[in-house]
Amino acid sequence: MRVLVTGADGFVGKHLGRHLRAGGDEVLEVRGPDPGAPPAAGGAGAQGLEALDVLDAAAVARVVRAGAPEGIIHLAGWSSVAQSHVDPGKAFAVNALGTVHLLEAVRKHAPNARVLLVSSGEVYGNAAGEGPASERTEVAPVSPYAVSKLAAELAGSQYFRSYGVEVLCARPFNHLGAGQAAHFVVPSFARQLQAIRRGEAHARLEVGNLEPVRDFSHVTDVVEAYRLLLRSGIAGEVYNIASGAGRTIRSIVDELGALLGLAVEPTVVPERFRPAEIQSLVGDPSKLRALGWAPRHTVTEALRDVLLEVAAVA
Repeated sequence: MRVLVTGADGFVGKHLGRHLRAGGDEVLEVRGPDPGAPPAAGGAGAQGLEALDVLDAAAVARVVRAGAPEGIIHLAGWSSVAQSHVDPGKAFAVNALGTVHLLEAVRKHAPNARVLLVSSGEVYGNAAGEGPASERTEVAPVSPYAVSKLAAELAGSQYFRSYGVEVLCARPFNHLGAGQAAHFVVPSFARQLQAIRRGEAHARLEVGNLEPVRDFSHVTDVVEAYRLLLRSGIAGEVYNIASGAGRTIRSIVDELGALLGLAVEPTVVPERFRPAEIQSLVGDPSKLRALGWAPRHTVTEALRDVLLEVAAVA
C-alpha cells in the first residue's frame, strides 16, 4: 500500500515509518513545520522529509494530490495535554482544523484513500470511572487537547457519512518507548533518575501527581495496530488501542528506579499538576483484538528502551 504519514518526524511517526516499510508498504512521509528555519531546497527538511503545516490548506492539498496515497495515517498534531492548557486555541486549530484540511484534500484529490485519524483515549475523561473504557463509553474530555481530538473525530465521521471518505479513528492510550520528547512524563523521570545515578549536584526527582492510573503500551505494539487498522478496520468506526491493564504513575517511577538500582524519594512539585486530572484511564481493546491484534511487548521493555536512550545521550 502507498501510505502517507503526517507527523512522520515525531515520536510515533518514526516508529511507524519503520514498521510500514518493514511490511512492504511504500511510505510517503511529511514532517511538522519548523518555525524560523529557512526553507530547504525542494521543500525537504534536515531529516529529508518535506515540511507540512496542516494549518495551510493549500499545502495539505498539494501534498495529497502529488502523493496520490492509497492510505493515510494522520499523526500530525498538538500532542501535549499540559501545553494545551497553556494555548488551547492553538491546540484546537492544529488538531481539529488541521484534520479538516486533510479530509478536504482527500475528498478532492484522493477520494479512494483510506484515512486513519489518530485520536486519543483522553477523550473519555473520567467517564469510565475505574473500569476500562470501551468505544461505547461516554466521551467526557477534560483538557483542550482532548476536546480538539474529539472534534477531529467528529469531522472524520462527518466526512465519512456525507462524502463517503473511508475514515476510521484510533484512540490510543498512553504509549512508551525510545524517541519520546523530554517534556513527556516518563522521559522526564528517566532523565532525572539518570542524573541522580550519575551523582550530579542538586539532582532530584521532581514529580506531579503520582496517583492517577493509566493504561500503558509499548509504542511498537501501537504502530502495529495502526497498520492493521488502516488495512482491516471498518470505515466510520472507532477503535481503542490499549492493554486493558491499569497502573499508577507512581508504579512507573518505582520500576524505573528499580531498573537503575535506585531507591529515590520523589519531590512533589505542585506546578507539575494538571489543571484538570483524570483519575483513572484504562482502555478496553476487545474490538481491536477481534481484528487479530495482540500486544507483543511489555511496559518494562519500553522503560528499558527509554533508559538506554537517556544514558546514550547523557
